[in-house]
Order: sequence, then C-alpha cells, then structure tokens
Amino acid sequence: MNFMKKSIPIIFTTTIICFLLVYSSNANSAQKSIQTFNPSSTSFKDGGNIPTSKFVYLTFDDGPTYVVTDALLDVLKSEKVKATFFIVGKEIEGKESILKRIYTEGHSIGLHTYSHDFKKIYLSSDKFIDEMERTSNKIQEITGFTSKIIRFPGGSSKRLNSLTLEKLHKKDFKIYDWNVDASDGINPHLSVAKLIKNTKIIRGNENIAIILMHCNSNNKNTVKSLPSIINYYLNLGYEFKTITKDTPEYYYKFKN
Repeated sequence: MNFMKKSIPIIFTTTIICFLLVYSSNANSAQKSIQTFNPSSTSFKDGGNIPTSKFVYLTFDDGPTYVVTDALLDVLKSEKVKATFFIVGKEIEGKESILKRIYTEGHSIGLHTYSHDFKKIYLSSDKFIDEMERTSNKIQEITGFTSKIIRFPGGSSKRLNSLTLEKLHKKDFKIYDWNVDASDGINPHLSVAKLIKNTKIIRGNENIAIILMHCNSNNKNTVKSLPSIINYYLNLGYEFKTITKDTPEYYYKFKN
C-alpha cells in the first residue's frame, strides 16, 4: 500500500512531463507551418507563405532608355519571358513609345521615383511618396495603367521605417527589394561572364529569386547576358513571373 502511494505521484509527474513534451513538439510544428516566407530570415520581410514552387522575377531599374530598354524587350520577346520594369519618371519624356511597348507586350511596370536624386527623395517620407505619385500619374497618362508597386533607389535598407511604411500602405503602395544582384548598377561595365555569375547567387530561400538589373544607356552587357540568365533559371525549373499588386511585399527588415 505504501508502495502504491509513492508510485502515484511519480506516475502523475511522469504523465505531466510527457504531456508537456508532446505539447511543445506540436507547438513547434505549428509555428513552422505558419512561418512566413522570408528569403533571408535576417534581412527580409514578406507577407506571404513559403513557396513550394520555384519562381524567378527579372527586374530592371532606371529606365526607360532608348537603346538598352528596347534591346532588353527584344530579348524578352524572343525568349517568351515577361519582366518587371521600375520606371524613373524623368526618363519618360521623349521615350513614351518605349513605355507603351513595355506595357503592351505584357510586362509589369513599377515606380522608382521621379528624379532618382537621393538628396531629394530621402529628405522626408512625404517627399518620397510625392515622387512615387508623380511617376505613377505620368505612367497613367501614357498607358492608362496605374502602378502601385515601388522600389526604393538603392533599396529600402536603412531608408524604410514604420512611419514611411504606414504612409505608403495608406496610399496602397507595395515595396519590392531583391535577393539577387547582378551589380550592373554599381558597375555597368561588368563583363557578361561576371553578370551571369552574379545572377546565380541567391540570398536566402532559393525557391524565389528577385533579380536586380538595370537598363541605363550604358548597361549594354546586361542585354548580352540576359539570354544566358534566362536559360540558367529555365534549366533549374524556375517559373518566370512579373511583380504585380498581388505579389506579396518583399522588403528589407527594419528596426523600428
């Protein structure tokens, strides 16, 4: 009888411990199942779920330009691939036909400020938003399309904060950074081989690749490298997509 009295607390304690272990395991599994899609858990913020398929987004900043943007469009048409162009408002004048071509050929159009002048656009969140709205209005006048997808010149790192994010969301703007960098913005004269190599480096979750490239007038090697970049990702089984208002936001994490 004394043995039974001593055994009951031991059995009860063991049962409680087992229950806690099972509960903890289930909780961890649940936490993993609702994990948000972060290409890099330390660097990016995203509102969607972890993709099970592999997607690649070709994005080109700083256009439109006469020769390079047209040449990129020629390659994309030949390869039957769509891309996303983040437009600088001041570059549109005189190149309206190129902007129309981007739109009519089924590519996505994003906003990359009006002036692309870092000293101006980052004076305040209101100034930044004003530049985006000005560019959006210009694009709408020419194409009839209203764009709400934006990219910070230089990226959102150390520039985005909770106040700016709130203001942007109130205007229905969505932010898109990148996790693959061709580095043709820093050095537009990189060799074709180097550009191709750079675009194979994916930071974070390799199921998604948002590739940053540029279409300035001196990005001629970017045009030359594009067929190889496209074939590389096709051979790996990636699906090419464009960024739209329905694409989950993709921006660098910030402290505040």
